[in-house]
Amino acid sequence: MAKKIKIADLPEFDAAEYLNDEQAIAAYLTAMLEENDPALLAAALGDIARARGMTEIAKASGLTREALYRALRADAQPRFDTVSRVCAALGVKLVAQPIPH
Repeated sequence: MAKKIKIADLPEFDAAEYLNDEQAIAAYLTAMLEENDPALLAAALGDIARARGMTEIAKASGLTREALYRALRADAQPRFDTVSRVCAALGVKLVAQPIPH
């Protein structure tokens, strides 16, 4: 019989540890955008900002570090202006594509 694993015993996953280049960041952000969930987008931008350095991203976006953490938490619904500023600071852009039928 296989030994049961408790969820509490599993290591915590942190996506920021794997976002080490532009390709990984773009793929991650694209996958999160496809979910069409503003809170998930905010959390993904937060993961990317942590991977790049939250203080640096805050300075580049013109937001305070505290405001950035609040805007990019998992239950946040940031304004488009905030998302746009953070994306610019991260060096990524959001792109519209037609939806395939």
